[in-house]
Amino acid sequence: MYYLGIDLGGTNIAIGLVDEQGQIVHQRSIPTGRERSADLILKDMAMLALKVAEEAGVGLEQITSVGVGSPGAPDVQKGVIIYNNNLGFRNVPVRAELQKYLPLPVYVDNDANCAALAEGLLGAAGGVRHSVTVTLGTGIGGGVIIDHNIYSGFNNAGAELGHMVIAAGGKQCTCGRKGCWEAYASARGLIEAAQAAAKKNPASLLFKMVNGDLNKITAKTPFDAAEAGDAVAAGVVDEYLDYLAVGLGNIINIFQPEVIVLGGGVSKQGESLLRPLNAKVAREVYGQEGVPVAKLKLAVLGNEAGIVGAALLGFPPERRALVSLFGPERE
Repeated sequence: MYYLGIDLGGTNIAIGLVDEQGQIVHQRSIPTGRERSADLILKDMAMLALKVAEEAGVGLEQITSVGVGSPGAPDVQKGVIIYNNNLGFRNVPVRAELQKYLPLPVYVDNDANCAALAEGLLGAAGGVRHSVTVTLGTGIGGGVIIDHNIYSGFNNAGAELGHMVIAAGGKQCTCGRKGCWEAYASARGLIEAAQAAAKKNPASLLFKMVNGDLNKITAKTPFDAAEAGDAVAAGVVDEYLDYLAVGLGNIINIFQPEVIVLGGGVSKQGESLLRPLNAKVAREVYGQEGVPVAKLKLAVLGNEAGIVGAALLGFPPERRALVSLFGPERE
């Protein structure tokens, strides 16, 4: 049997046919066309799903379910997207609309949860029961996996990891509150800190690498400058890692996952990120010496995480546990 996974993004819709081992056997994508109405977007989504199945030579009778991952807040039980700011969705009945064209069970969840489910079962944390995925992008997204299932709270709005406060009365966050982890440890937080440091230190390599144009600083710039020996950039990176470690330590102390998966743009720094971060996180974790602590790992599924995670929404619990046995942590 097969499962359809749909990653509904603000720019593109990506759809894949996934087998019982959680592997994509065929996929396609189209522009979302977000200026259009929800019913037209969903109709195109359904038509593309049918095309993906047809091109793979798979009939609807061979497909168990359809899963949809979308930014914003879903009502998981009703299959409704309550709101999606990128698409202007408000109380859109995704399940009911798709079932007009696809007579199959339809599951809907947040896209960050879907990515966490994919990384937790088949990606960097595959093989463990409990994991947390943290995405370090413009903001901080994430998802919590407990016993191979998404934890989202009673109102499906849980695991807003980026909005735990790590500094009471601290920096202003885009959510309207102050001191959120996201304000300090997201790519945006890192860039803002690097811009401020470069402005104060025009003789620094950090400043010279962008020829004084602070708008050209990316999340990669301070890492590159620090690697080249710039003390100003090294200070920016060190402080950034301190903030990142505080949040990761909080997550470990609360959930005690076996693995924390780091994704998003900042995670592309690889070992330059992980090496110093591991030592800093160890200082933030409560517990006695010798007690096992969560491993920090880099995400491995990339753009396919959304499709795979959406498809996994339809996997029964025993199937989720089984596919996780193929993960890298199975030893």
